[in-house]
Amino acid sequence: MTAQSTPSSPAPEIRTFLCRSDNIGVLIRDPATGACAAIDAPEAGPVLKALDETGWTLTDILVTHRHGDHVEGIPEVKRRTGARVTAPLKAGDAVPEVDVTVREGDVVRVGDLTAQVWETPGHCADHVTYWFADARVVFAGDTLFTLGCGRVMEAEPATLWRSLERFSALPDDTAVYSGHDYLLSNARFALAAEPGNAALAARAAEAERAKAEGRFLIPSTMGAERATNPFLRAGEPNLARSVDLAPGTQPSVVFTALRAWKNQF
Repeated sequence: MTAQSTPSSPAPEIRTFLCRSDNIGVLIRDPATGACAAIDAPEAGPVLKALDETGWTLTDILVTHRHGDHVEGIPEVKRRTGARVTAPLKAGDAVPEVDVTVREGDVVRVGDLTAQVWETPGHCADHVTYWFADARVVFAGDTLFTLGCGRVMEAEPATLWRSLERFSALPDDTAVYSGHDYLLSNARFALAAEPGNAALAARAAEAERAKAEGRFLIPSTMGAERATNPFLRAGEPNLARSVDLAPGTQPSVVFTALRAWKNQF
């Protein structure tokens, strides 16, 4: 089922902030109704601080996956706000305080904002992504990062590759919010894998500036990721050569080799 909205619907308001050491906290608010969701709750303090600073009222917590660094803050945030917790069905009882479970094809609502639920396994078996199609916003959790992707933990690498292919089909102007800021290490690896990519060199320089200024490059866009993220570019001849494979090698095979290299980088 695809959600519908009128062309005059206001764009969502989105606030990003740092949690723990490198998790990215996100709030998304529907200005028409005042409904507001946190994407995961890595740490209660920063989520509650962001709510205080914005004056927004939290109504929902949308969980991408069960890992502790994404759900640790849920009990306190729920106790303080009464927010409804939506989590992947496949996470079982590993996510605390769950009210609603979701799986592939479900739709979640934050006020008048609607998101499609994708199951995007690879990093872990229960991972889901929230795609707000009308707003051109996707919350990728630990599946897709700026200039990188998640570590494969509970599947074959080809499973994560298939999940990433879903992102590759999104429009260029889609804003991509990922669950961590690994930007500098991702940029160093991407440059090692594709040193001749001028767009990548420019993004790496931007990443250095952002870090020096205390910023992070989240959200990214799908257009930028398709042009510079080696894990989305596994079909490019240069990336095959970088892992000693012949140009034209199946992209999933190139991806597997790139991910193994990154694990040791």
